[in-house]
Amino acid sequence: MRSLQRYDRRAATYAEKARTNMPLQLSHLFVRRSAFIAATPSRVWKEFESMERLCGWLNLGHHIEVFEPRLGGTVRMQVTIDGVVHHFGGTVLACEPEHELSFTSQWDGVFAWPQPTLWTIRLTAFYDGTRAEIFHHGFERFGADAGAQLESYESGWDNKHLIALRRIVEN
Repeated sequence: MRSLQRYDRRAATYAEKARTNMPLQLSHLFVRRSAFIAATPSRVWKEFESMERLCGWLNLGHHIEVFEPRLGGTVRMQVTIDGVVHHFGGTVLACEPEHELSFTSQWDGVFAWPQPTLWTIRLTAFYDGTRAEIFHHGFERFGADAGAQLESYESGWDNKHLIALRRIVEN
């Protein structure tokens, strides 16, 4: 019960930050992938501004169904696992153009977690370009299963999305 109370407090904090458009604080357990892109954050952010552009780099390994990059917007994706299509997604909690996009991520159906995790995509001006980062976080919400869940995503995620984003932006 104590972990659910912590989750409720944390969810309230996330919701408050979404209302104030502040960057979301990363949780303690996360998967991080990053890449340097030789372009400004404003140029990189253009690849978030339409479904067509977003699909050019984020639609690798899964299919984006809905992506509304605004506070309270919806994110819906699907992925095929062992020949079966599974859906997941959530709500945009933070959206600061040219800097951050954060949303909840929850599986539908049999893969549903007790609580959603979070995805945060950050763009940070760095030298003469941008450090682009994708974080999948919130695994501590799973209690005793947190380590196994984190390890599963750590070994399963690669950097193909950010490499594709870099290729698009720099060409």
